[in-house]
Amino acid sequence: MYEHHSKGLLSWTEFFGRVLRHLFLASALLTLGLGIGVAGYHFVGGLGWIDSLLNASMILGGMGPVDPLSSPAAKLFAAGYALFSGLFFIGVASLMVAPFAHRILHTFHASNSKPKT
Repeated sequence: MYEHHSKGLLSWTEFFGRVLRHLFLASALLTLGLGIGVAGYHFVGGLGWIDSLLNASMILGGMGPVDPLSSPAAKLFAAGYALFSGLFFIGVASLMVAPFAHRILHTFHASNSKPKT
């Protein structure tokens, strides 16, 4: 996925293209994760579409639920979605940090691997 350590650094244009690809992928994953939550709160929790969007957004953002849920199935869905959201946040955050971390590490490696004269 990334260039080999023996290759030079990407140009700034190529690097920003990589960052945009990661941003696009993260946005797509967030849309998918939010869609799962909205659908679950609507169909399992019995909430309206706007309330489902609000609850899924709050859970996915790490803030917690807004509306109380009454059925056991809705509570089980909310518990599972909360656990999913916590791990999902870590995954998407690492996806966004990866190009920058790689470039920094690649810069250090490239500066340490120059031939001594």
